[in-house]
Amino acid sequence: MVPGARLVVLGKQGAGKGTQCVRLSHHYVIPHVSTGDMLRAAVKQGTPLGRKAKELMDRGDLLSDGLIMELVTERLGERDVRDRGFVLDGCPRTVTQAELLADILAPSDLDLVIDIEIATGQVLRRLASRRVCVDCGTNYSLSQPPLINWTCDVCGGDVIQREDDKEEAIQRRLELYERQTAPLIEWYRERDLLASVAGTGAPDAVTRRMVRAIEDRRNRKGGRFT
Repeated sequence: MVPGARLVVLGKQGAGKGTQCVRLSHHYVIPHVSTGDMLRAAVKQGTPLGRKAKELMDRGDLLSDGLIMELVTERLGERDVRDRGFVLDGCPRTVTQAELLADILAPSDLDLVIDIEIATGQVLRRLASRRVCVDCGTNYSLSQPPLINWTCDVCGGDVIQREDDKEEAIQRRLELYERQTAPLIEWYRERDLLASVAGTGAPDAVTRRMVRAIEDRRNRKGGRFT
């Protein structure tokens, strides 16, 4: 069986994290732990956490460390994650979250953190074009819409432009990223856990770069992660 791994993927909003995390999940047979998916489920169900999260996300704000880590802690305790590892998408977004994640995983650690590098201008174009299924979260775009009348090809849900993908919210999210999330890159680099890959080009090309970075790290550790 393909060996598992414990991975985090970083990058600006619109860098393709969700797409690449799904691909890594399939490649390494590990759970894709998406805080976005968990939050969307809470919003859809109208839980207290979901209502608070929706208010913040509609303004383009990042959610509190406590709220995010509450979700993540519960998910990382489940059996499939304990047995195989995970690819974590959407967390950590701050150094505080990274420290809390390290505490949750102790005495183990992450195997690798991958930063998807992409120019801000390209991110802005991607996000302005993005459309998302309100039910399952599948991504589309103006250039690659669903087959029938903005109805999701996967589940039949409505495909819309999210409030936080509109121009004002996009600008705010990118400013928040630079201020709060970008310092994570240096934090993980200092701990020799970071690999950066170019996020430009076709998704297949980006996936190959990420797998190569993971396997290079595995080889440095003698052919296995511990």
